[in-house]
Order: sequence, then C-alpha cells, then structure tokens
Amino acid sequence: MSKISKKLLENALFSRRSALAALAVAAVAVSTFSIAAPAFAEDKKDLKVGIISGEDEDVWRVVVAEAAKKGLTIETVVFNDYTQPNEALARGEIDANAFQHLPYLENQIQQHGYKIVPAGYTAVWPIGLYSKKHTKIAELPDGAVVGVPNDPSNEGRALRVLQNEGLIKLKDGTGILATIADISENPKKLEIKELDAGIVGRSVDDLDAAIVNTDWALKSGLTPENRIAQEPVADNPYRNFIAVREESKDEPWVKPLVEAYQNDVVKAEFDRVYKGTGISAY
Repeated sequence: MSKISKKLLENALFSRRSALAALAVAAVAVSTFSIAAPAFAEDKKDLKVGIISGEDEDVWRVVVAEAAKKGLTIETVVFNDYTQPNEALARGEIDANAFQHLPYLENQIQQHGYKIVPAGYTAVWPIGLYSKKHTKIAELPDGAVVGVPNDPSNEGRALRVLQNEGLIKLKDGTGILATIADISENPKKLEIKELDAGIVGRSVDDLDAAIVNTDWALKSGLTPENRIAQEPVADNPYRNFIAVREESKDEPWVKPLVEAYQNDVVKAEFDRVYKGTGISAY
C-alpha cells in the first residue's frame, strides 16, 4: 500500500471513530436529559373527569383553571344520575370522576366488580331530614310518611339519621347498607317510602318529611330552614372524593389533578356555590 493510500485509510478510520464517539456522547446527553426531565412532561395531560350536573359544574370550572396551571387540560363530562360515572370510568370513557363517597363505591364494586379507587377527598354534604309541614322532630305524628333514598348506601345513611333522632331502631350489628328490613323498632309507626335519590327531594310537599342528599336538596329548592335534623359531621364516613381506575392510581397526573381541587381558590368557590351546605373535606 502506498504512503498516500495508507494515510487516507488512517484518516477515514479516525473520522469514523470520531463520529461514533460523538454519537455516544450525544446518546448519553439525551439519556441524561430524559432522566432529569420531570416524568409528567411525557405523560398524559388531557383528562376527562365525570361530575354530576348542577352546582358542581361551577366548582369544576375553577378546578379546570387551577389544573391548567399544572399543565393539565381537563374536560368535564357531566352526568345526570349516580349510576353512570363509575361505568364510564370502568370502561375508560373518562379518566376520573368526582361525585361519590366510599360506601357508595364499595356497593358499586360489590355489584359490578369495578376496579376503582379513591385518589383524593373533595367534600362532604351532611345528609338531612327535611320537611315543609313540620319544624321539628317532635312534631312528626304517628304514622308520618317519611321518604328516604332507595340506593343502598344512601338508604342506610338515611335510616341512621332517623335512628340518631330516636325515630327508629336498627337491628344490632346492622352495617352502613341498612334497609327498611333492618328496622327492629318503629315506635311512631312511620311509613317509610323508598324513592330515587333524585326524586325524594322533589316529593317533600307530598310527605311529612324526607331524608335528602344536600346536592339534591339544593336542586329541589329546599333550604336549611326546611331541615329539621342532620347527620353528624365529625368522623363522617361519607366524604366524597376523586376516583380513578386502580391501574391509574400511581400515574403522574393523579397527584396534580387532586391538587387542582384541594386548594384555597377552589374552596372559596365551593363555599360560594354551596352556601355552607357542603364542607371541604381534605
């Protein structure tokens, strides 16, 4: 091989080695950058969150704005009853929902096998006994007709309000999913009517009294002046929460989603909208 050819070969080999070395350095740089970059930057940013129509729509408009500050884009999907949001979440049609308490979710899991878990608390609405005919418990006559929501978790909750007020007694050992079949004593011989949660509040005019969820009480035009009894707030097991699929609970978007709700800006809007009938619970 001539000296010139040998020199050209050496130069080519050097250039190839230099190029490979440069590529290696670039690869390390890219790898290092990927490790250092926040994991959330490359993850899900567009979320669909199921909520119930009404006052919560106002609250979630503020949540959406707070989430945007964290790089999340939230589309709220509005439902008109309690049966749809968990089904939509389980099917992957939405990424999270915010409308339920743990007893309700546990009952839904038992019935449908949903793999859904709480991600962060939102608020609690103490359930109350409302009446437009009577101003206090003592005025309820024998044989009074009292409406209660008919879904398992809220019916048990309603019956406990009646028990706390001494109107009925439930069998010993009765859990939170009590039904009227679990009533062991009914000294006033109350006629307890099981009605859909969305209807019971609008039926107060035709009843002596009714146990109504606070959100439905607002929708039905009931006021605190119509409330003659209320469940305790302390240690209340019925705090609502944001829920996600079990497989999503450790996803990096879950924490900022919860934080977008759990802050003073959202609390101020919540208090304005619910006028003290609901209480932030985080």
